[in-house]
Order: sequence, then structure tokens, then C-alpha cells
Amino acid sequence: MKIGIIQQANTADISANINKLEKNIRECAAKGAELVVLQELHNGLYFCQTEDTKQFDLAENIPGESTNRFGKIAKELSIVLVTSLFEKRAPGLYHNTSVVFEKDGSIAGKYRKMHIPDDPAYYEKFYFTPGDLGFEPIPTSLGKLGVLICWDQWYPEAARLMALAGAELLIYPTAIGWESTDKKEEKDRQLNAWVSAQRGHAVANGLHVISVNRVGHEADPSGVTNGIQFWGNSFVAGPQAEPIASAGNHEEENLIVEIDMKRSEQVRRIWPFFRDRRIDAFQDLTKRFRD
Repeated sequence: MKIGIIQQANTADISANINKLEKNIRECAAKGAELVVLQELHNGLYFCQTEDTKQFDLAENIPGESTNRFGKIAKELSIVLVTSLFEKRAPGLYHNTSVVFEKDGSIAGKYRKMHIPDDPAYYEKFYFTPGDLGFEPIPTSLGKLGVLICWDQWYPEAARLMALAGAELLIYPTAIGWESTDKKEEKDRQLNAWVSAQRGHAVANGLHVISVNRVGHEADPSGVTNGIQFWGNSFVAGPQAEPIASAGNHEEENLIVEIDMKRSEQVRRIWPFFRDRRIDAFQDLTKRFRD
């Protein structure tokens, strides 16, 4: 399968961002991509750096304007397309939602972000209700896609449950970066931890991992921090964590990556982790903490 990864820097001009996305999607499809994956909340700036009720005006219905446009693009190019939108489910009820489009432009399924962070510059609990669709892969003509979103990528349970439900790929649209006052050593630790955690999910579940992050600096509207420098580094790893492709830290890039979908079966035969899981002894995983 050929996969297109779009690592993009955004501005406050939503229309311009979407036009650039469309251009990049078309470029990936022209190079043979069958599956194209976009970054988290790709239509605009990462608005969660502050708590501002005006930002709820950015939310949209699903289906709605964005799904209509991206659905038409998917149909015209005959691709499976993974998007990431700010969903308005009802007044006062919003989600961080990934929508997957089939090659005919229809909505194959959606996933609502389950783990919601609340950290300096990432005040997502103010905006997003935790997902209620569970860890269910989205069936497409290319296979069952285990779509998770950003903060979900730190949780091995999320990746495992997707794999147990039959996911054939793990996909993480992401928006993560550095605070500029962090020292280089701390920045390196954060980036390496981010890559290592996701590569660990690939190994533990015998699946390819596709992680697509945004890039560029976005200012903090409140001026409290120096904003976020999104670290890019979008990558694809194989089911033994082998690096297949990676983008840089500072530039916009479209990557075309070819993967062998048969690798998962081959790897799981020699590393049968699912066979040896002690499901009879895992009950405490449902507890917050063992006191």
C-alpha cells in the first residue's frame, strides 16, 4: 500500500489552509498514494493554547462543510482519506473527531478522541468531550484502520484495544511540539519519548504505525507562553518498530511511503504476543491505581 503523509504549517486563514491541504492531497494521489493521512485539527491553528469560548465558533457539524469538501476530493482522486475535525455535536457538546472517507467519497467511519489532555498550552479539556465511540477500527477498502488521535498515542491500552478489535494499521493524527524556553536536552527527550512510545505500540501489536504531526510555530494568543513550535517528525514504523520513513522537524513535507501489509502476519508468527497474553491476570488494568 502507498500512503501519503501531509505535514503542514497552518495560519489563521482557514480557507488558505484547506486550499493548501487540497493541493497536497492531490500531489500525494498523483504520486500513487492510496491512503492519505492529515494532521490533527488541520483546518486551522491549534486553538487550545488558551481557554476562549469564542473558539467554539470554529466547530462544525459532521456531516457538514468540511466533510462535503474532503469527501468530494476523496471521490475524485479515489483515495481513502483520514481527516481531523473540531466536531459540534450539539450546543455545548464538542469533540475532537477523525473522519475517514472511502474512495467513493462516503464517510467510512469516525473516531472521537478518547484521552483529552489538560496541560499548559494544551487546554483541551475546556473544548473537547471525551470520545464515546470506543476503540473501534474503521473498515475501508484498504483494510481496518485503527485511528487514534494525539494524546491517545501515549496509552498502550488504546493501541492494544484497536489491535484486538482487528485494526490492520495504527494511525495517529497529531499536534505536538516544544515550548521555546525548553533547553535542547529537554526537547530531545520529549521528541525521543514521543517516537519511542509509538514505535513500542508497533512492536507490541505487530502493526505498522503512521503518525502525522503538524509543523511550524504558533503563537500563544494570551502571551503567557512563547507559543508552540510543532516538531513535525511525522513517521511510519513497521511492526518490529523498524523506521520506514520520517519527515524533518521544521519544514512542510509530503511523504509517499510504501508498506507491505503482509508484514504484520509474518511478524506475529515469530512474536506471538497475542497468544501469550495473560488475560486471566489483567483484571487490575481497569483500576485507576492499585493502592
